[in-house]
Amino acid sequence: MQLGMIGLGRMGGNMARRLIKAGHNIVVYDRTPEKVKEMESEGAVASYSLEELIQKLKAPRIVWFMLPAGDITEKFIADVTKLISKGDIIVEGGNSPYKDDIRRFEELKKTGIHYVDAGVSGGIWGLKLGYCTMVGGEQEIFKHMEPILKDLTPKDGYMYCGKPGAGHFVKMIHNAIEYGLMEAYAEGFEILKASPYGEKLDLKQVSHLWNQGSVVRSWLLELLENVFDSGSGLDELQGYVEDSGEARWTVKEAIDTGVSADVITASLYKRFNSRQKDAFSNRILAALRREFGGHAVARKGEDVKTSGAGAGTVKHAEADKKHK
Repeated sequence: MQLGMIGLGRMGGNMARRLIKAGHNIVVYDRTPEKVKEMESEGAVASYSLEELIQKLKAPRIVWFMLPAGDITEKFIADVTKLISKGDIIVEGGNSPYKDDIRRFEELKKTGIHYVDAGVSGGIWGLKLGYCTMVGGEQEIFKHMEPILKDLTPKDGYMYCGKPGAGHFVKMIHNAIEYGLMEAYAEGFEILKASPYGEKLDLKQVSHLWNQGSVVRSWLLELLENVFDSGSGLDELQGYVEDSGEARWTVKEAIDTGVSADVITASLYKRFNSRQKDAFSNRILAALRREFGGHAVARKGEDVKTSGAGAGTVKHAEADKKHK
């Protein structure tokens, strides 16, 4: 089949490569011409403007967007909508909020243009392993696109999730669960490292061991084994963790539907916490402990005990006499 791919980043570029290898005719566009040239050398049909991309696609056109969610995606969809015709198909493969999908579907329906939301998971490994894909929209359009989905995904790796927005809704929950899983692994391995056994415990070997029939085995543990491998650069990293929005939306959905989402919410807040240096709230906590209990406080530059009983106390420091 023929497909136009807009956005050749880490996901879009490798998705295009996988489809090209499967024999599909892929017309590509990216704002960075060098990426387009690279894809052309690998068998893609190059285009250096949206107009050129649309001209090179045969009706009914399929235009797949792999762009950051938000204003960029909105702008490109609006621009492409002006160039395509009734019966053509827009596929939003980024991580748009599902309510945006519902709105876009209703707007485009008036023009006769079909809209599909596709939640795509697979990261940088998708080229080799395939991309798990969750699809929402009109079922007949899903059926029309199945040859592409079969070659993009691993065996049993795609699913029609339901009406518009359903694909991105399922992907949103998928990513929120991922937050919780990653946080649980991170905390568990930190406890192992801090334990009396941590100095001699091979965490890479533990990761490998737990993937041999254990109930906590997973692909994330396979990746963690790589992280602990020599030369991984773990010690050089900052503990700064971004979030791409899905867990925030999931927590809001949980609030709106009255569902308790304790672990997902905590994992999201932990990511917020990772970005704060000397957080104001933590300074307030320290000050309050000093005020009501005369507890020692750590001042900037002082040596702080960071493990074991009494963690967080100042070495050789005394509480202010006025707070006895």
